[in-house]
Amino acid sequence: MSNTVAAYAALSAGAPLVPHTIELRDVGPLDVRIDIRFAGICHSDIHTVRDEWGPAKYPVVPGHEITGVVAAVGSAVTRFAVGDRVGVGCLVDSCGECANCVRGEEQYCSNGNVQTYNAVGKDGKITQGGYAQSVVVTERFVCHIPDGLALDVAAPLLCAGITTYAPLRRWGAGPGKRVAVVGLGGLGHMAVKLARAMGADVTVLSQTLKKREDGLALGATAYYATEDPATFGSLAGAFDLILNTVSAPLDLDAYLSLLAVDGVLAGVGAPAEPMTLHAGSLLFQRRTLAGSIIGGLRETQEMLDFCAAHGLGAQVEVIGVEQINEAYERVLASDVRYRFVIDTAGLDRGRSNG
Repeated sequence: MSNTVAAYAALSAGAPLVPHTIELRDVGPLDVRIDIRFAGICHSDIHTVRDEWGPAKYPVVPGHEITGVVAAVGSAVTRFAVGDRVGVGCLVDSCGECANCVRGEEQYCSNGNVQTYNAVGKDGKITQGGYAQSVVVTERFVCHIPDGLALDVAAPLLCAGITTYAPLRRWGAGPGKRVAVVGLGGLGHMAVKLARAMGADVTVLSQTLKKREDGLALGATAYYATEDPATFGSLAGAFDLILNTVSAPLDLDAYLSLLAVDGVLAGVGAPAEPMTLHAGSLLFQRRTLAGSIIGGLRETQEMLDFCAAHGLGAQVEVIGVEQINEAYERVLASDVRYRFVIDTAGLDRGRSNG
């Protein structure tokens, strides 16, 4: 089994992704080698390869929504066997010893976790992601994909799914709760599905009514256009939880006004610009402004099991590797319903020594 595998990589900022080859590490005692079948395209991939989130470590092989099949396991691996259907999300390592890691919240590792790509692993090498034929990952950071989930629709759950599941669980989405989802994109469409499956009453707040039919089909009971000023007056105090999935600046005072007493506005997007608010928007109704990133490995497995039990997967458009650059442009134009997923089967055809 060769450690040299085909991939697609960005070689510099602003350059298109091209065929490339990477070297995997040897499978250590606690490692799992995965033959990748599908890799979702996350907006984070685009930000990273275009050097918009700090210095990128080129060449960059993106991809942190990975599903595939176990090809080899280390001598001390106990949770996986060759042939298992598995997934890898945004993290591939952490210290495992700090209070957050022990609590199962590796995403908040006090000593710094290791991202799936564009990070420095404990071996000192740059991590490379899922736009590749294979990946080697420490057992602790691999999840089982339940039989009820197809690998293509499961891939985006490793980021978009857990990013929305975690705050919905954290702030109590469930029967009797009124949840609003801001934005109906890759994250928002999963938030609607998950909140509805949890038993909440779900409303979509989108800039226009363009996707109203989609939102209602996904499980929302109401859909409002935020470009209409009347929306904020008619929905004042209407929600217990608002999950903001967009990465554009919001009028925080306006959205906080939609919360009931003790309501929470939780953000999972990352606007580049700072946002402001008046203290009274929080004080007078005991409201909370919060944020959340992905979830730990235990919660990610819980989310996958929940999705399988409720028949939930991402709405995906499966593409070949030769369509990656086109897909990036379409993501930027919001021209996808609702997540691109790369079928990695074609990688070997474009194999290069990079």
